[in-house]
Amino acid sequence: MKIVYLHQYFRTPDMSGGTRSYEFARRLVRNGHDVHVVTSDTDAAPDARRTWRTTVEAGAVVHWAAVPYRNAMSARDRLSAFGQFARLAATRAASLEQDVVFATSTPLTIALPAVYSSRRRRSPMVLEVRDLWPEVPIALGALRSPLTRRAATALEGWAYRNAAHVVALSPGMAAGVRARHPGAAVTVVPNGCDRALFADADAAGQALRARTPWLGDRPLILYAGTLGFVNDVGYLVRMAATLRRDRPDVRVAIVGQGAETARVRELATRADVLGRNLFMFDQMPKTEVVAFFGACDLAVSTVRDEPALHANSANKVFDGWAAGRPVAVNHEGWIADVLRRSGAGLVLPPADSAAAAELAGAFVTDPARTAAARTAARAVAATEFDRDLLFESFEAVLSRAVAPRSALSAIG
Repeated sequence: MKIVYLHQYFRTPDMSGGTRSYEFARRLVRNGHDVHVVTSDTDAAPDARRTWRTTVEAGAVVHWAAVPYRNAMSARDRLSAFGQFARLAATRAASLEQDVVFATSTPLTIALPAVYSSRRRRSPMVLEVRDLWPEVPIALGALRSPLTRRAATALEGWAYRNAAHVVALSPGMAAGVRARHPGAAVTVVPNGCDRALFADADAAGQALRARTPWLGDRPLILYAGTLGFVNDVGYLVRMAATLRRDRPDVRVAIVGQGAETARVRELATRADVLGRNLFMFDQMPKTEVVAFFGACDLAVSTVRDEPALHANSANKVFDGWAAGRPVAVNHEGWIADVLRRSGAGLVLPPADSAAAAELAGAFVTDPARTAAARTAARAVAATEFDRDLLFESFEAVLSRAVAPRSALSAIG
């Protein structure tokens, strides 16, 4: 198949951020498909807008549009970046030969260039949903006016109507799509565990501990991801304050950047935990963050206490399991169900960070419990969320989308 893969925030392992699209793109190439990725160069200088550069990443041709983007941007600047990329990507995608165009959100505006290319090239479009629209932005207060809510709802419906198939990252997201659009064809392909990338996590973690005086052989709780409004990383700061009082040997590490970085740092300073039992690090490439996962005793994924966020499929959860580490979340939903069923981590109370600190602190200081949870984490990574297993479902969705067109071509 000739596949045009649209993802505004495509990342390779040498960059910070999630690498789902990279991992799927390279596997598509490995299986003989021709893959062109259309994405944005978010680190481009502001005066470089409307320019393109092209690279080859693991056999996939990647087209980078110079559209700067930061999590710390204002809502207006973010919307501007979404619009700029949609315009540039539409023209570039439609210029490429394609049997199918695959578009992954967020943002949902990725559907605009995808549908344009699909119609111009008369190719099917497959849409991947990483967040439920418009439920999540409404719950977070990003869409406050009736006009913006109606516009978001209209864009969502239009995107689904134009999709030959929808890929959802969790059962909850799939249920949300089906509830609003009963006729939609939906397949769940969750985020996955890149076990090969994390194969040396244990050794890398030991090396990190050996060269890090504040850590040494102390228990470590890790948050590695975006520090955005939705993530509520202040929850970890509040946990650290309780841990410093009750379990001063436990360390908390936060690795990442985002709109809330300065606020989290200020909270940690006011709580007198920064540089004492809580340590903050800038975002780093996926290949480097492996050492932090390998060093930790518990990887944590936090979100605000909003039911609309319970369907999330955070990369950091699967990276923790890929490294053979227990994971904790502070919300209900399908990930919490997996944790309770498998024993591969903990479910922390969403509104009580002190109780969460007690649960997590007792866990990471109990070698027998952490050892059992590590075994469970490795089992979950290998049997349920291995990237190669999930890729088979992903590739099958694209093949089914192309099949009707191929049959018509054969008849003609």
